[in-house]
Amino acid sequence: MTTAAPGPVAAAPAPRAAIVERAHRVSRAEGWRRRGPLLPALLFTIVVTQVPFVFTLYYSTQSWNLVRPGSRHFIGLRNYADVFADSQFREVALNTVVMIVGTVLVSVVLGLLLALLLDRAFLGRGIVRTLLITPFLVTPVAAALIWKTTMLDPVFGLVNFVLKPFGVGRIDWVSRYPLPAVMADLVWQWTPFMMLLILAGLQSMPRDIVEAARVDGAGALSIFRELTLPHLRRFIELGAVLGAIYLVNTFDAVYMMTSGGPGIASSNLPFYIYQRAFLGFDIGQAAAMGVITVIATTIVSTLALRLLFKSFSGTQEGA
Repeated sequence: MTTAAPGPVAAAPAPRAAIVERAHRVSRAEGWRRRGPLLPALLFTIVVTQVPFVFTLYYSTQSWNLVRPGSRHFIGLRNYADVFADSQFREVALNTVVMIVGTVLVSVVLGLLLALLLDRAFLGRGIVRTLLITPFLVTPVAAALIWKTTMLDPVFGLVNFVLKPFGVGRIDWVSRYPLPAVMADLVWQWTPFMMLLILAGLQSMPRDIVEAARVDGAGALSIFRELTLPHLRRFIELGAVLGAIYLVNTFDAVYMMTSGGPGIASSNLPFYIYQRAFLGFDIGQAAAMGVITVIATTIVSTLALRLLFKSFSGTQEGA
């Protein structure tokens, strides 16, 4: 009786843990391979942003005035206590909030109106769109000079010229209303940005839903209130958050138009910190103000962006 030769023994399956570990090693290697080209940019960003912030933290614990040589010494958190007790700092912080909130609200409303206009087909729409985008492309310093000398000048300004038939005399807008004058320049610059975001939202809106609503007898106001505005809410929120984050850093418009005056009536936090550091030469308190501003801005922007991202992710999940 003959027995068949034994066939090749099947290899024992690799343990599951080994397979998972090998997959993790491959995924980590693939991740580092993809992230590798970004490391120089990351290192550059850290050197440019985080190293100066560490020095700012150090300077905020020092009593250091540049006009008094040898006055530098460690005082702990006293600079922060002095900043919170400074009534001018609180007033400037309020100016900053008013400037940001007012500019964002007006820019969003005007951007919404212009986006609704450009969403319709009419002759010359491309030219009108290009002209409306132009203010956002103007250098902020040039825009501030345009508004100070061409628009709001008490003698030759276009605003007084247009309002003259209505009995408005020669008003020095920049001196009499410094904060609204700066806000007018910022609104002129940021309205095109809001308009582009909202216009993108309008053009992404399904047309069949609007047509169905019209067939059902809904009017233009009802369609806007019940369909268009809810669809645009996330785009409006995104524009408001991004605009507020960028407007916190506004310096050039304040410097070129009013220099923070009269007094501190139109100063915002960046300009006030600049005054304290480079005109008052108080490096310690200026550094403490900068740290407080950065922390407050980071907290507010992080919360706003989280809410915004949750809103967008909820839209995608429900789609």
